[in-house]
Amino acid sequence: MKALIENLPPLNANTAMTMLLAGASALVAFDLFGQSLSPLLGQARLAPVPLANSVIKTLTGEGYAPAAHLMHYMAGLVAYPLGWMLIARPLAQRVMPSLHWLVSSTLYGVALWVFALYFMAHLVAGNPPFLNFGNITWVALVGHVVYAVVAAAVVQWRETGERIAYQPG
Repeated sequence: MKALIENLPPLNANTAMTMLLAGASALVAFDLFGQSLSPLLGQARLAPVPLANSVIKTLTGEGYAPAAHLMHYMAGLVAYPLGWMLIARPLAQRVMPSLHWLVSSTLYGVALWVFALYFMAHLVAGNPPFLNFGNITWVALVGHVVYAVVAAAVVQWRETGERIAYQPG
């Protein structure tokens, strides 16, 4: 446990700015992909705000679109980047220190997808597990992986100045 804590970034204004930049960049990439690129390619359009609204409706008995938008933005700007910075990345660095951040962030994106489509959509909102593995399921998988890779790339760039391009070896 001590080794995991040692891998955490310091909690300061620079870390908060990194979190917000990573979250904002990743959220734009997620929404651009899910709302524009995917439908342009003939695939499903992601619906994170209606999903959030169905969660709110399940929990409170009535949906409320402004709160659903807030839930989507807070998850994208704060919760998911913090999950990368404080949990997923330190864990990956501890378990497999030589694993490139691109691989571990891709795995984090898959974990976000499972959280969104199984835990939130199914267990909380009552939808079928993984939305019956329809077209939107796979678009959501790509969207969450895009989100996680963009967020991790921004964190990596802010902390190390490393170029974003993947260079094997």
